Amino acid sequence: MAPAAALSAIGIRTCRHRDRAGSRRRRDTHPPTDGESLQVTSTDAANYDLKEEIRDYWSKRSETFDRAFGHHIPEGPEFEAWAAAIRDHLGMEPRRILDLACGTGEITKLLLALGHDVTALDFSEAMLAVARRKHAGRQRLRFRLADAENTMEPENAYDAIVCRHLVWTLTEPHKAFADWHRVLKPGGRLLFFDGDWAKPTRIGRMASGLIALIDRLAGADPYYDGAMGERHARIMERLPFGGGLRSTDLLPLLQEAGFKDVVISSHRPIAAAQRRQADVRNRLRTYLYQRFIICCRK
Repeated sequence: MAPAAALSAIGIRTCRHRDRAGSRRRRDTHPPTDGESLQVTSTDAANYDLKEEIRDYWSKRSETFDRAFGHHIPEGPEFEAWAAAIRDHLGMEPRRILDLACGTGEITKLLLALGHDVTALDFSEAMLAVARRKHAGRQRLRFRLADAENTMEPENAYDAIVCRHLVWTLTEPHKAFADWHRVLKPGGRLLFFDGDWAKPTRIGRMASGLIALIDRLAGADPYYDGAMGERHARIMERLPFGGGLRSTDLLPLLQEAGFKDVVISSHRPIAAAQRRQADVRNRLRTYLYQRFIICCRK
């Protein structure tokens, strides 16, 4: 099927004009991150260990992070879809929640809207600075500069832990899960949203080609930073889950840490809501990777 016909088949009309500058074709590797596909190219990267390289990467993205698709959660259908997923797994009652790798405070925003008491933790001072500005003056909220893999939080302190797009970045998953189990109260829940950002789905590969076509016809996405994308990919190569993260791969790790009653849920309702508020290019991005929701209990 011709590219234009393929676009038409999924209800997308192509533009007639071409980018006069003639943008270079590239494979779109931007996770619907809901996260950019990751590569590290800076010459001074050798002076950092992996953890510091990750911290530096996210810190440099802090001021523009919410502009990339899948990071900011806008009011409307997408906000409601995320809120529904949290309510479904954690219930309606206000809880004391640890928001791990809170970044710019988007999940924090949801948790506060649902009435929870939140401790938002991140190891990037730059990310926390954005989150603090965003939530200045809010009650029932504390920010902490700390490593999500070694929280230094007291034992049995939280009713729930929530995180989005953190697990795939873990450098020592076994230790992280053990620490999260430690800080939860008996019966407390771990809820996380993640995906396999290394291996596009079959439909995702088709979507990637269509995104490349749109880039050629309409110009490159102004919110996609190619240099940072390369840096992201190099980091990914060094991570335990850099070759891919499947929900079923996490079951033995969670059980080993002491978690039980593991439930794997579909991310599709959130993706469908994202498409309702996205432009053509970003609607296609929701098809790129297999995403999932996992909830388990201490």
